[in-house]
Amino acid sequence: MNGVHWSTLLPIVCYFALMYLIGFYALNLVNKASLRKGGSGAAFMEEYMTGGRGTGGFVLAMTLVATYLSAGSFIGGPGTAYTHGLAWVFLAMSQIPTGYYTLMALGKKFAIVSRKTGANSISDFLRARYESNSVLVIASLSIIFFLIAAMAAQLIGAARLLQGSTGLDYKTALIFFAITVVVHTAAGGFHGVVLNDTLQGAVMTISTSALFIAIVSKGGGIGNIVQAMKAVNPGMISPYGVSEGFMTVPWVSSFWVLVGFAIIGMPAVAQRAMSYKDSKSLHSGIVYGTVVSLVLLLGMHLAGAFGVTQVSGITSGDLVIPTLITSLFNPVVAGIILAGPLAAVMSTVDSQLLVVVAAIVNDLLVNYIKPGLKQDFKKLRAITITTCCIVGLIIVALAFDPPELMVWLNLFATAGQLSTFLWPTILGLYWKGANAAGAIAGMVSGIGTYLYFNYYMPRPIGLHPIVPSLALSLLAFVVVAKMTKKPSEKVIRLFWEL
Repeated sequence: MNGVHWSTLLPIVCYFALMYLIGFYALNLVNKASLRKGGSGAAFMEEYMTGGRGTGGFVLAMTLVATYLSAGSFIGGPGTAYTHGLAWVFLAMSQIPTGYYTLMALGKKFAIVSRKTGANSISDFLRARYESNSVLVIASLSIIFFLIAAMAAQLIGAARLLQGSTGLDYKTALIFFAITVVVHTAAGGFHGVVLNDTLQGAVMTISTSALFIAIVSKGGGIGNIVQAMKAVNPGMISPYGVSEGFMTVPWVSSFWVLVGFAIIGMPAVAQRAMSYKDSKSLHSGIVYGTVVSLVLLLGMHLAGAFGVTQVSGITSGDLVIPTLITSLFNPVVAGIILAGPLAAVMSTVDSQLLVVVAAIVNDLLVNYIKPGLKQDFKKLRAITITTCCIVGLIIVALAFDPPELMVWLNLFATAGQLSTFLWPTILGLYWKGANAAGAIAGMVSGIGTYLYFNYYMPRPIGLHPIVPSLALSLLAFVVVAKMTKKPSEKVIRLFWEL
């Protein structure tokens, strides 16, 4: 532990200790609420996975934003902006309407249907809509595969942040962070995640504001900083970036699909739209979520881009933010500010971990292997917590040998989820003709074409692979649905007689 900056590390340790306290407090809430509802395994799963569907507007906004804005937004994205300049900042702004897209597109109908069907996850929703075991299995396996990759990316970002700011070696930092996330998620479930996300959203906002103000102040104002960026490389202030052919119009437009509209298809984000309390909470969540997203995304990415004028010689883009923080603030304050980016990662990983656990326990184990667990509260609770810990060990193992820039692994996992879930979710809600055969065709073609384009044609006709993947997935879904049996009358009544 030689070279550890304890004055920076101690505030972070105190912050993590608070996460543990919240997790175990939430465990008590889950247990009490489950017992009030009869003490069954089904009651436990509803509380553990959706928090009893009682989330208010402000909390909804904070948990939605905190779930989506992650290491990619607070570490990898600013690191890439440090390399590519203001062009990457513009690209990142497509994420601002995340709350608007999700809550407006899924809307009241998604929450009403999830309550009617008892759906605790996106897979539960798909099973009720398509009445197909195959749809459920494909959805669950896709969640497990892509979200484990996504969580590994988040842990890499957090470990590099701790490594660059506190002096911990990478593997020690990785284990320290991972244990904190896994324990508070395993203990408190959705209750713990939402409470932590609310706190973390506030911490993220304060930290982002403090960092941005410090950078602008040291640089002598935004105008001076922009001129200094131009002196470093004129491409830093160009809408096309520093590398010729990197920021093309088709490529940029693709990102507005990948991290904008299509974000509705992310299971961890969509699950938030199941949990709100009432219409007022929904509308408040849209407003608060959009404003907070604007502050966080713009502040952090500008900090990364502006940072090229204040720190140099950084070998990995993922180390830009920790380097800026430790160079601008005294060690103790730096530890407090670093809680913001760490909160961003933690709030994403805990939500993704919860969705993976739901896919394994709720979707596969309870439905196909041991249906009797629905009635056994204590056994299902033990299995759920154990599964959470095992998944945590797997993602730590995957993160031990990190790639150069975690932002690309994060985008790979995001696109994989979207290619699976976007059309089955949207068409399932709003198109009566959507059926199981169409959903299977759309999911399989979406996953298959995305993997093919990602590895063999990374820029098909200048686009990000997600665009042709979603287009072909939609085509396959509609064509097959038109050619096969219509959904049952039971499904039509359930989803349209609200």
